Amino acid sequence: MDRLQVSERRACRVLRQSRATQRYLPQVRDDEEPLTQQIIELAAVYGRYGTPRITAMLKREGWRVNHKRVERIWREQGLKVPSKQPKRGRLWLNDGSCVRLRPQHRDHVWAYDFVHARTHDGRVLRMLTMVDEYTRECLAIDVARRQNSEDVLERLAWLFATRGVPEHVRSDNGSEFTATAVRTWLKKVGVKTLFIEPGSPWENGYVESINGKLRDELLNGEIFYTLTEARELIERWRQHYNQVRPHIALGYRPPAPETIGPAETCSATLHTPQLAIRSTLGLT
Repeated sequence: MDRLQVSERRACRVLRQSRATQRYLPQVRDDEEPLTQQIIELAAVYGRYGTPRITAMLKREGWRVNHKRVERIWREQGLKVPSKQPKRGRLWLNDGSCVRLRPQHRDHVWAYDFVHARTHDGRVLRMLTMVDEYTRECLAIDVARRQNSEDVLERLAWLFATRGVPEHVRSDNGSEFTATAVRTWLKKVGVKTLFIEPGSPWENGYVESINGKLRDELLNGEIFYTLTEARELIERWRQHYNQVRPHIALGYRPPAPETIGPAETCSATLHTPQLAIRSTLGLT
């Protein structure tokens, strides 16, 4: 229009562009700036969350916003989530089903596994993570320098007493889980054991998923100077995971938003109750 001195009507007709599009002026909402600031703050705190989880958290805080608006602001601000790890394949049968017992209800299948990290001085941290596969609730994360089959028994006994007894417990073939004492005790209380194939961590996918989120969202971004500090921060993350963090498979709801009880308030550190259980099991 400026160069050829033609009208807007003629220019739009030649370019086949709607005049309404040419004349449209974006309307900046009154809450655009505070919403943008809130999105930036959430992205800074939860660096591994993408727009779906950020949208769910905004709605929970009372914002009336849809995912398209969040995605637009996300792009305008240059926000992004770092590249994810490569996907792992699964072992499938001919009928398309994965080789594992799928959870059908709460306390149907629990799973547990170990995660390793180090404190600032290079000493090893060993974390025992437990999850209810159906609800995705992280039941416990015990943090210690060393953990063996007796520690596994103590945590299981505590959870059985405070939460209930599951029908199955899934794990890999680590010595802490296949120990005779553990298998015998689980059989006595009526819990069936499910051991995955050696070298097939994807068969224990639910607990592996939590372990990956724990490492991605906390362990990779924190320096632990003491064992006490590691226990405190990891327990805070577990409570946030259960009560606040949106879970895609649950419709962007947290696994246990109102879980308050002995199992939830129990510290990851083994205190007097565990010592009593140890005595009851004849482990002292």
